[in-house]
Amino acid sequence: MARWLLAFMALAWAVAGGPAAAEEKIHVVATFSILADLAKNVGGDRIEVTPLVGADGDVHAYTPSPADAKRLADANVVVLNGLGLEGWMERLVKASGTKAAMAVASTGVKPRQMDEDDGRPHTDPHAWQSVANAKIYVANIRDALVKADPSAKSTYETNASSYLSRLDAMDKEITQSLAAIPAERRKIITTHDAFGYFGAAYRVQFIAPQGVSTETEVSARDVARIIRQIKTQKIPAVFMENISDPRLMERIAKESGAKLGGKVYSDALSPTGGPAATYIDMMRNNLREFLGAFKTS
Repeated sequence: MARWLLAFMALAWAVAGGPAAAEEKIHVVATFSILADLAKNVGGDRIEVTPLVGADGDVHAYTPSPADAKRLADANVVVLNGLGLEGWMERLVKASGTKAAMAVASTGVKPRQMDEDDGRPHTDPHAWQSVANAKIYVANIRDALVKADPSAKSTYETNASSYLSRLDAMDKEITQSLAAIPAERRKIITTHDAFGYFGAAYRVQFIAPQGVSTETEVSARDVARIIRQIKTQKIPAVFMENISDPRLMERIAKESGAKLGGKVYSDALSPTGGPAATYIDMMRNNLREFLGAFKTS
């Protein structure tokens, strides 16, 4: 058979839905960069992932754009955190008219409840700050991808298994590293209360002038209370988060005498090439910064 005819038949087969068409990637939208990284590790080359809130972005204060509605409309799977983090998500889904499967990554996590200044209990949405919870996220993402793309089930399961092993190693590294620090020295100030799950999992006390959301206004009374607490409890360092205005923590450090620590990452990854470009890099960066404060106190 002539070569040109073979080439023509191959092209026609691909257009009609042959193997070339079957390789079309699954389009995944994640609400923020940390979820996007988890999805990439599970989906690998089978998926294309787009975060709505990118590196160094603040998911609490985010305002969706018409372009975001288009991204959702074109998606096969949408991965969101849940636990009240994405207050804007319901409106965006409605505006987009998307038919994508919704994967709530935090399904199965035991929520942390806390009382804020208004006296009402609030759910802490930052569950990924515990590696054990991140493993639940990965399992939920895996199951959502398998359901959306069952022909690649073995790929998703293999990728997830490999990544879960890496998360186990990260969890062990954090636990063992902090075990060497006396419990009374494991006290840290951060901008907003985003590390509660980390604190519960690894026995670190976090104090923050803001609540679980960065939209919470900080009063002069809150700042004065934190400064008194730093002095009374001899808290060694205050840390700035990549999503927050540094001026608040600079003021607290100056007036309390506490050391101003390095940058930590709570709600967003760093840009590519930064110290926290992946979830595992983020956890390792934060651990390194916390240990540096504990060991110099």
